[in-house]
Amino acid sequence: MSLTIYLAGEIHSDWRDQIAAACADAGLDVEITSPVTDHSASDTCAQTILAQDDDPFWRDLKSSRINAIRTHTLIRDADVLVVRFGDQYKQWNAAFDAGFASALGIPVITLHADDHTHALKEVNASAYASARTPQQVAKILAYCFADTSK
Repeated sequence: MSLTIYLAGEIHSDWRDQIAAACADAGLDVEITSPVTDHSASDTCAQTILAQDDDPFWRDLKSSRINAIRTHTLIRDADVLVVRFGDQYKQWNAAFDAGFASALGIPVITLHADDHTHALKEVNASAYASARTPQQVAKILAYCFADTSK
């Protein structure tokens, strides 16, 4: 079974690579998609592409709309969304992506440290599973989607 997994959230660590490697080790047939993970490129895409708006409000608004073309399309095409909440920044976009996927009926797996549990209680409540490590995410996916006919 081939799966498309959208990896949303924190972009400052290698958790995406860890999940990809753990899925490969488990023999899962997965396609992994994600938002633009170059923070600077994501923040300035409207200014770079459209060459306008030095005002931070409009630059951010237009960049978020351009980024939403990618994120909304890829989330809609996903079988599962994994969302990582890291230690840096507030990551409201990650929570939004989880809510968007949940509203579309796409199963969500959250990934975060124990100290985020209280802050993410509503997100975790709507998630199908909550993991603490990328390896746990891969084990959940392997359990749910590995070929059991063997």
